[in-house]
Amino acid sequence: MASSSAAAASIVSLLLLSSSLLILSEAETSAPIVNGLSWTFYKKSCPKVESIIRKQLKKVFKKDIGQAAGLLRLHFHDCFVQGCDGSVLLDGSTSGPGEQEAIPNLTLRKEAFDIIDDLRLRVHKECGRVVSCSDIVALAARDSVFLSGGPDYEVPLGRRDGLTFATEQATLDNLVPPTANTTFILNRLATKNLDKTDAVALSGGHTIGISHCTSFTERLYPTVDPTMDKTFAKNLKESCPTIDSNNTVFQDIRSPNAFDNKYYVDLMNRQGLFTSDQDLYTDKRTRDIVTSFAVDEKLFFEQFALSMIKMGQLSVLTGNQGEIRANCSVRNTDNKKFLASVVDEEVSEEGWSAELRK
Repeated sequence: MASSSAAAASIVSLLLLSSSLLILSEAETSAPIVNGLSWTFYKKSCPKVESIIRKQLKKVFKKDIGQAAGLLRLHFHDCFVQGCDGSVLLDGSTSGPGEQEAIPNLTLRKEAFDIIDDLRLRVHKECGRVVSCSDIVALAARDSVFLSGGPDYEVPLGRRDGLTFATEQATLDNLVPPTANTTFILNRLATKNLDKTDAVALSGGHTIGISHCTSFTERLYPTVDPTMDKTFAKNLKESCPTIDSNNTVFQDIRSPNAFDNKYYVDLMNRQGLFTSDQDLYTDKRTRDIVTSFAVDEKLFFEQFALSMIKMGQLSVLTGNQGEIRANCSVRNTDNKKFLASVVDEEVSEEGWSAELRK
């Protein structure tokens, strides 16, 4: 009888917590946007930009839904390092290696970069060179979430593309490694004005995608992390037989290709893949947030959308800052040959040629 009462009290407590967080989420759904960005930025210059991107990504994901996780991760790795400026897309140059060559970015999907530049080509063919690569990355991340089952949300647009890429050290200093504990995560995100609720919500992006074994095998060898479920650990050892295995596994064992709240259910069952995942449930500061998202998917979706809008505005370039790249992987100053071919197609009175507007 006593255990039954305790269980009932626990359920009531969770419901109250969920309700309070829902109120918080609903109160903040009108997220402030950075000066220079707008919800209707391309209304006149490229009104079809979002439909072009979504239509093409539907085709891409129909062939391989795994690319959704790759595009979402690309947006994270772009924004966290020196802001959402498309710098992660840049190839290296004589000044040094690009961000893609930094250790945390070596596992970014090569196909993600190709997809972004293909989207850029389609959008620029329709509207001319008015939409930045960084805006395309943000829209592709949103569509990756939605088309894999997650929330649909508006994205403020108007980002400009950066002229420089970050050093490897800057990349290491800004991204959250899979070995991080909650204190590390909260401290790093605090420097970007993201709070603990944002930290837990954004971590939910791990509900889709795969991971290389080397990102978590230190939790398996030489001894199993005591916070990891034993059966889960046993199965992981079968997939990753050595500490330096090159194999990959799904990040969410319950629904690996669906954007849902099962990631948080995994954490409650001690089946989080990374230390940075599982410690969110172990740590008292974030445990209740994990629990609330596990029992209320709608709440998670609402908060994830809000946190993504916040994250997607980190240190953006707007107005006359930066540029709009003609090729996502190359700065315009380094791509004069391509720009010359574009100029040849322009019509001086109308801007872009009719061919580009088709």
